[in-house]
Amino acid sequence: MRPFVLVGVVCLLLGSAGCGTLTGSGTDDSAEAAARMRKVAEAWEGSEAARAWREGFYPLEDVVRLPDNAFRTDADKLAYLTRNFEHRGTLPRTEREGRIRWADGTSSPAAPMTARETYDLIDEGPEGREDPLTVTKATFGEMTLLTSRGRARVPAWHFTLEGYDSPLVRAAVDPARQPRAPIASLSEATDEGWRLHGLRKVAGDGRSVTVLAGHGGCDGGPAVEVLETRDSVVLRGTVPAADDGPCTKQLLIEPVTVRLDRPLGGRILLDAFTGAPMALGGR
Repeated sequence: MRPFVLVGVVCLLLGSAGCGTLTGSGTDDSAEAAARMRKVAEAWEGSEAARAWREGFYPLEDVVRLPDNAFRTDADKLAYLTRNFEHRGTLPRTEREGRIRWADGTSSPAAPMTARETYDLIDEGPEGREDPLTVTKATFGEMTLLTSRGRARVPAWHFTLEGYDSPLVRAAVDPARQPRAPIASLSEATDEGWRLHGLRKVAGDGRSVTVLAGHGGCDGGPAVEVLETRDSVVLRGTVPAADDGPCTKQLLIEPVTVRLDRPLGGRILLDAFTGAPMALGGR
């Protein structure tokens, strides 16, 4: 990649939150990309959608936490990936009250799912399959998750698994519905290289973000451009030019990690193609 930095003179003069530093691959369509990324950032700045996003529960990491040193066997790992569970006894039915406790010391009321509702989210396969993971107990508690509002303590169910010393934990609160983006998605006719294919991880310190980016079978691999502003971080996938000569038409998707100038914090992580936030829902 040929890194570049673009800072508009108007941005320096006005100090707008929609202005920021753009870093990335320096591809031929970089001017068009910069314009789109800035439009996305500016559309969210001070919008009703941004307010709703900052007040809601949007995880930036998996809402399932595996037991320590999981898994003991390949069969157990396969059971988890295929959602092949069974449980012994009766799952608790008591309805619970709960709160999401945010990093700034505030909290929000939550209506946690029951143990059965939460269990059904990790066990979605048909009954009677071979080599399931066996749940022997369910205990109501909390878990810590990285969210769009920083780290938060969230109501969760702790499922004891047969043969494991620590539980499998699943948040008992589902993510809020995403607000409607204040800017339209790009058309399907736009270069496929603009697309990202999901959020993989935000580092614990908030200084790096890993996303899934696509590329072809004959290029140098995917890259991601980043626009950082006061209120948001906008990401866009890029596809390097393919080598000369015949090439099969295929889409390969790989994780790409980008380093931020400062921690993500409460800034909104946005997809330049869709104009919408990037978040994780988990299973």
